[in-house]
Amino acid sequence: QVQLVESGGGLVQAGGSLRLSCAASGRTFSSYGMGWFRQAPGKEREFVAVVAWSVGHTYYTDSVKGRFTISRDNAKNTVYLQMNSLKPEDTAVYYCAARRGTDWGTFTRIYEYDYWGQGTQVTVSS
Repeated sequence: QVQLVESGGGLVQAGGSLRLSCAASGRTFSSYGMGWFRQAPGKEREFVAVVAWSVGHTYYTDSVKGRFTISRDNAKNTVYLQMNSLKPEDTAVYYCAARRGTDWGTFTRIYEYDYWGQGTQVTVSS
């Protein structure tokens, strides 16, 4: 089983940057695909990015392509989301998620993940 804890959220002006971290505890972290989701007030939780157990496999939702970068450091049991050129529309609670297994796919649905963090708030001011 995996426990996930997000950090790095905060308040930033439009055009600024933030780097989110997700620290994982538990066995076989390197055997999990890792994703980031976000949820704004009054909206459904939506997919942002995913990285496979093999670092070279990543996928992003269209609205963040070219601005966000997902990465992982298996030695540190940590996954990151580097967010650049932030927009007010990016304001949301950001959640880290883990999927069991070493298979690769563009896992964009919440039901495709087995474990979730508590979320970290990102607020982008205009």
